[in-house]
Formats: sequence, structure tokens, C-alpha cells
Amino acid sequence: MSKIVIIGGGLAGLAAAYRLSDEHQVTVVEKDDALGGMAQSYHIDDHTDGHVDDHTDDYYIEKYYHHFFSSDTELIGLIDELGLAERLQWVKGTTGYYWSGRAYPMNTPLEILKFPPMSLLDIFRLGLLVLRTKLVRDVRSYDDITAGEWILKIAGSGVYNNFFQPLLNSKFGSNADMVSAAWLLGRVKIRSDRGAEGERLGYMRGGFHHLIAGLADSIREKGGRIITGNGVEEILMEDGRVSGVKLEEGSLSCDAVISTVPPLTLASLVEPGIPGFDPSAIHYQGTCCALLRMSRPLMTDGTYWLNIKADVPFGALIEHTNFMPSSDYAGEHLLYIASYFQDHDDPLYTRSEEEVIGMFLDGLERLYPDFDRSAVLWWELGRDAQTAPVYETGYAERILPYRTGVDGLYLAGMFSEANYPERSMNGSVRAGYEAAGAVALDS
Repeated sequence: MSKIVIIGGGLAGLAAAYRLSDEHQVTVVEKDDALGGMAQSYHIDDHTDGHVDDHTDDYYIEKYYHHFFSSDTELIGLIDELGLAERLQWVKGTTGYYWSGRAYPMNTPLEILKFPPMSLLDIFRLGLLVLRTKLVRDVRSYDDITAGEWILKIAGSGVYNNFFQPLLNSKFGSNADMVSAAWLLGRVKIRSDRGAEGERLGYMRGGFHHLIAGLADSIREKGGRIITGNGVEEILMEDGRVSGVKLEEGSLSCDAVISTVPPLTLASLVEPGIPGFDPSAIHYQGTCCALLRMSRPLMTDGTYWLNIKADVPFGALIEHTNFMPSSDYAGEHLLYIASYFQDHDDPLYTRSEEEVIGMFLDGLERLYPDFDRSAVLWWELGRDAQTAPVYETGYAERILPYRTGVDGLYLAGMFSEANYPERSMNGSVRAGYEAAGAVALDS
């Protein structure tokens, strides 16, 4: 039985620990007080530390919006293995596009036909682009061409300028022109579970907190250990191989380490370095995501996901309670306001939480003049500078392997093959499984 330390208690780390804890002595080390990584949840109860009041019933809600797709077989299988299948919900996720002062539904062919900035010819070309995407078997062959170049070639400037370019800009900002067509094709293909009335999306009733808690409980039941609130400061080496980890408080000896942290963070933990490892090869961008608890809905037409082309400091609104019933959340209405940033000096990252929320509320008032700030009962702001890789051209050649040039050091995360050409919860679970398989094979 090998002793294995897993750095990071997000989905990749917990999935790896879940797979390994049957046969090995596993310890998960998470620097935050809570597990889950990007799938962490807020716990809303009668004693919340929110910014307005504390009157609500008890529930959990993710810090960052989440859903999954019918093709996410590893994630769905894991939920079933943990005995949580009864929480699986498949719901129509309605989408819209805010353009020129109003929101347009974009769920059915007829609604798309009515989208003003695009001509009938543009709509036809968009349809052909989607059909062509579904026929692509290997998206990696499109890794060296930009998404913009491919869209212009296949569908023309009308489709690019009025449909895709605003979406690329809101997600990748100054990096939009570098994003590969492979990412775009992967994105379109994964979202192809669309019927006549819209897209079919999955969620766990009660939140993904139950998935994280179920994984943690299973790991502990099988003899695994989970440490929170205590980060790894150094991966220790002896005779050229991993021998343990130094923590902020204490240390652990081990035979192998699986690191799920971003490459730049990993590089700071290993001295003198990892042979053939370039921590700067994969560029990351950050996420700024506000969650508002409100006394009334914002998007009264029932839209779940609204993409935005307007002069506001965010690119999408996701009204969670237009997806799951508000009765699950004490009758309150939950709205995510999402934006990405590319630089650490971006105001979304450097300004105070109160200032950013003020910017977001100003933006809501510009989009919805009837929006009343008094409807906001509570808010929280999630910010992280390394939440997602930028899938630029040539990214496929930079994917990090599960095994490294250091004996006993393994990798799993958003930078792994399983999360190419687009990151997802399913990709993180699969990356954890793959790294666990490599460790088990080598042990």
C-alpha cells in the first residue's frame, strides 16, 4: 500500500483520491477551509454572514455557476456510484442574447430567425456551421487556426461580427483573437443536446455540495485523510524522487504526489524544477463572479442564460432560479453576474468587492431600467486569477501529461488532456481518474 498525497481538494483531486483510496493510503491537502475548488458552495442558513440580513432557510449554492451535459459520462457515473442519482435533474436551459437594448430568446429555430442583427443568409450559414461542427471527429486538427479565421471562412463576417465575436470577447477579452477553432468546435459539439424547444442541461438538486460531500465521505470511509486550511509549501525530494510534502503547518511523507494546482503554482513548490516543464506555456485567465440573492426575479421571461453585447462590465447573466425552482432556495431568486479578466491589474480583480458589486449593479440598471437595488437581499463575490486556461492556437502541444519527469510526481487538472478542448466538471473528474490510474499502475 503506497502513501499518496493529493494537492488540491477540487473535483480532480477528490476524484483521484476516491479512485485510489481503496488500495492506497491517501491524503488530500486543500489550502482553503472548504473542499470543491471551483465547485465550492456558499452555505446559506439562519446565521449567514451576508451583507444585508440573515432571515433565510438553509441551503447550498455554488460560488460559480455550474451545470453539466448528457455526454458527461464520468461525472454522471460518479454521481450514481455515490448513491446520489436521485438528485440528478435534466432541465431545459433557456438562453438569450442581449442586443441593442433588449433581450432576444435564442432557443428555437424560429427565435433565432428573429434575431435582428443577422440576415436570413447569416442564419442559414450559422446552421451550416453547427452541422459541420457535429461532423468533425477530431477537433485537434483545428488547433492551429483561430476561431475567428474559421468562422469567417465557413460562415462569413455577418455571423462572426453579430454572433460569435461578442461571445469570444466577453469570454477571452484581449485574448479573443488567439483562441483556436478547436476550442470553438469542442464548445459547440458539447452543447449539441438541443431539442426543438432548447438545450437540455443537467444539475444536482440541492447543489453540487452533495457531490463534494459524498466524495469526501467516501474517501474518509475507505481510510483516506482530508486536510483543509493548510496549504502545501514544498514538494520534498530525496535521491531524485518525491519523498513527501512540507505544509504550512507540519509535513507528510509519501511515495507519490498528484498535483492539481495550476502550473505556475506547482513550479513554486518544486526545487530545482521539473525536467521539460514550462509553467508559463499555458496561459490562464481569471473569473469574477457575483451571486445575488434577490426578492424578485430579474429575467421575468424565464431566461436562464443571457449572453450580452452591451457596454457593461460583464458578459453574461445566469439566473439560477430560472433553471431550478426558487422553492429550493427559500423562495429567493439567485442571479450570477459573470465576467472574465486577463490581467492581474484589471479593475475587476484589483478593486474592492463593494466597488465591483457597484459596477455590476450599475450595469444591471443600464440593461434593465426597472431593476430595483432594494430587491438585492445579499451578495457575495468570487474572484480567482487562475480559473481557466486560454485555449489559444497551439494549445494541444502544451497539454501537460499525467506523469512528469520527476519520479513520483503526477498531474491532473484543467491543464490535462481530459479538459481539452474545453474545461468541464466531467473533464476534471476524468483527469483525476487518469492520474489515479497512472499512480496505481506505477505503484
